[in-house]
Amino acid sequence: MSVDSIPFKKSFIESQFPVSKVSKESYKERKAGGGQTLTSLGKWWGRKPLILIRAALFGLLLPATDNPARDREIFLKLLTMDDEGMWQRKKSSIPANELQKYLSSREKAKYFDNGKLRSGFSREEKEELQRFVFMRMGYDVRLKYCFRPEEIDGPSPKSWKKINEHLGTNSSTIPELIEELGIRQFGAPPSVGDCFCGGGSVPFEAARIGCNVFGSDLNPISVLLTWSSLNIIGGGDEITSKVIKSQKEIYDAVDSQLKEWGIEYNEKGWRADAYLYCNEVVCPECGWKIPLLSSRLIGGKTHTIIELEPNTQHKNFHIKVREGVTLKEVTEAKSSGTVKNSKVVCPNIDCIGHQSPIKMSRIRRDHEGGLRLWNKEDIIPLPDDIFQERLYCIRWIEEYETHGIIHAKKHYMIPDEYDLEREKQVVALLKERLVKWQQKGYLPSRIIQEGDKTNEPIRTRGWTYWHHLFNPRQLLILGCFNQLIQTKFVSEPKEVVVYNLLEIGKLADIKGIGCRSLVWNPHKSKEGHGTVFSNQSFKTMYDYCTRTLDVVGPSKKKNIHIFGDQTIIPNEANSVNINCDFWITDPPYADAIIYHELSEFFLAWYEKPLKELFPEWYTDSKRALAIKGSDEEFRKSMVDVYRNLTNHMPEMGAQIVMFTHQDANVWADLAMILWAAGLQVTAAWCISTETDTALKAGNYVQGTVLLVLRKQTSDDVAFLDEIFPEVEEEVKKQLNSMLEIDDKEDPNFGDTDYQLAAYAAALRVLTRYKQIEDIDIERELSRSRGKNEKNPLEGVIENAVKIACDYLVPAGIDSWVWKQLMPEERFYLKGLELESHGEYRTGAYQELARGFGIREYKNLQQSKKANMTRLKTASEFKDRDVGGEGFSASLVRNILFAIRQTKQEDDTAAGKAWIREYPGYWEKRKEIVELLRYFASLGMNYSMEQWQEDSKAAKLLSVVVEQDHV
Repeated sequence: MSVDSIPFKKSFIESQFPVSKVSKESYKERKAGGGQTLTSLGKWWGRKPLILIRAALFGLLLPATDNPARDREIFLKLLTMDDEGMWQRKKSSIPANELQKYLSSREKAKYFDNGKLRSGFSREEKEELQRFVFMRMGYDVRLKYCFRPEEIDGPSPKSWKKINEHLGTNSSTIPELIEELGIRQFGAPPSVGDCFCGGGSVPFEAARIGCNVFGSDLNPISVLLTWSSLNIIGGGDEITSKVIKSQKEIYDAVDSQLKEWGIEYNEKGWRADAYLYCNEVVCPECGWKIPLLSSRLIGGKTHTIIELEPNTQHKNFHIKVREGVTLKEVTEAKSSGTVKNSKVVCPNIDCIGHQSPIKMSRIRRDHEGGLRLWNKEDIIPLPDDIFQERLYCIRWIEEYETHGIIHAKKHYMIPDEYDLEREKQVVALLKERLVKWQQKGYLPSRIIQEGDKTNEPIRTRGWTYWHHLFNPRQLLILGCFNQLIQTKFVSEPKEVVVYNLLEIGKLADIKGIGCRSLVWNPHKSKEGHGTVFSNQSFKTMYDYCTRTLDVVGPSKKKNIHIFGDQTIIPNEANSVNINCDFWITDPPYADAIIYHELSEFFLAWYEKPLKELFPEWYTDSKRALAIKGSDEEFRKSMVDVYRNLTNHMPEMGAQIVMFTHQDANVWADLAMILWAAGLQVTAAWCISTETDTALKAGNYVQGTVLLVLRKQTSDDVAFLDEIFPEVEEEVKKQLNSMLEIDDKEDPNFGDTDYQLAAYAAALRVLTRYKQIEDIDIERELSRSRGKNEKNPLEGVIENAVKIACDYLVPAGIDSWVWKQLMPEERFYLKGLELESHGEYRTGAYQELARGFGIREYKNLQQSKKANMTRLKTASEFKDRDVGGEGFSASLVRNILFAIRQTKQEDDTAAGKAWIREYPGYWEKRKEIVELLRYFASLGMNYSMEQWQEDSKAAKLLSVVVEQDHV
């Protein structure tokens, strides 16, 4: 029977999903940084990987048949994640040293001689060796040598033949297949909508693979980025070439103006490359002027530091630059700034503030009314302001020629009198233009509205307008740039003007001109600037940098075609009136990112040209309408949004909600929101989408949960107590289905996926009913709750996770033994299994603890550091941790102590003597041996090096206990 003759009842994503492979591809895309397709347009927070969107859409369009293995094979072929597809994506050769790791001794002798590939092999033979080794590699290793799926045209002709045979289609390209599958389901090519379009991932990728798309967002910056993704990145070669040409012209014109002014050149003809500034305050203890420096290190690679020399006469400090210092001096300079943890360390050794740092609140005089609020005309501090500003270092570029080759040498130097005169010239040039440029819209003139994030610059610096975040040099350069865009290039195609407008945002954030919050990073290989938005807030820096123009035009990418029709507008999510077959959304939740405030940084620059480019759009961040918080108003707003989307999709339509929380209460709220909106959860999958960046250190969520939803059509009614046994059955059914299709050699699911599957199973049961008699859903959504008051569904969800934790017995432990253990023992053993899989996220262990109903487990942890969490080994437990009550008196704890004794005494007699004293030793001997073998197996895992010695002791002890007799 062909697929087209089977009634479409369930999609592929509602029955299975290759979580592991999609996660790895998503991670690879994230790690590409600036090489990602859409990041070249500008900053947005939380863009989802394009491969995730593509996989989700294929998952919705492909049917689930009675041959799940074949369904999976075809799905992977479409995404070029199968063996043949990955070989097709291979872009670089595997080096000789890597090849040899995958060859047997005989194979090495055939191909290599003294570590080098033997001569005489033909190109075909070398290619055969590459393929032979490539196919032996694991998925993760292969990815290092592959393009991303989006960077190639799609499956090979050979793969298309198998795809068409299975699906009953006749396609040779992805857009052709999308059209065929859409017509089969909906009678037309599928339409995809996103009313929280953010950085544009969903509309862009949906349109690229052939869907018609609708994208909207309350925030006009988000809509601008989404429009740009489709019309500039997806605009084809002609638009790309025009953008590159115009951008070079703008950079050249600004560069010529700067040369004419002479504000970036010194008397030797050297051009400045970077300017380093710091704030300066008066110490309230000794009256000396203190330069506020987070570190005295300027260049880690060049070993460049600054030293503060006291000037007793003027009660201030000369700053001296030293290059090529010793490693010891670099280390000392790195940790010896004058600002630490929002406290000022006075460099005057005779000052009390030298030994006892002074709180910044005292410097700001918060108790006396705080800082002076800047006026619109202010561009530098007034003489009486608390925070003054000082240019303390310039990096110059000296160009010289040898043998016809131009070389460049960089010099860090303290500004001299001529440099300071040039700073005054910059201020004068800006003052001449400030009012006019603000009236014309070349410079920001918007007031900073108070808010959770925008209060920071007001409170800590007194800045009240957006242009206060920029110093005169930055405003002058960016103003020149904007003036050219709005005058000389206004007749260019809209795409060209928009791209250059977005370039201002990039210059203000990541490309170096920056603002007064641009970090200087002495640890970068090139000793350069960081980004303004390294986190999701407006941080005000005590020292910062600005760079001169660095022409980095749009990268020349493979031509991207957009096949689907598009509608992109700014709009409130609950007032969308366009029908779509699929809605894929990543909604705001619990103020995780306050988009409406953060985006005003860019809106201040784009406001006037946006009105001219898109007269039908508004240019307000619409703060008042933004969905905020997590209270009853938030819940009501979310119900309105998703009820509206449900009303604007067909009966066969579906939604995917992307979700990133791991809190049972939040999930319970989400269940009620979706339930009240007339939706039923049919599946959920957790994809790892975040990179392991230190900027996100903490217990942040690394996974994105995809909740698949259909319209709720049931009229069934249930009582809450009837739900619990149904949830238990559904959880076990879900876990069994995942275990059956999991690949033991290359797992599709991680430990947290199984826990999240329990959440999904609970939501599936809860949302399949029209009503649960015990719950007045409208009342629950609209009422405020007390501090520790729970959502009535929270117990159901917590119980689901407990069922999953109890059901998933660690490999190597008999289920009967598992059932005899107390919750703390299960948590410890299951936690060790998480470790063995390389899981160190704090949230994973917190989730596990919740599943077992454990509140306190710190005494079981060796490391509590975020993303470095692990449990104690047998030897790391202290003597006093054994005996007493609870886990300390448990069988597992006594076995661990016996292992420790065996290792310490280097004799199994000590361990045997201890464990023999455990009550019921002879009856529990079989269980003890099994647990000892479990601990012995840990040392064989590369992720468990800390268990090497203890596992040897456990193995020896297991043999002794097994052979023990009365």
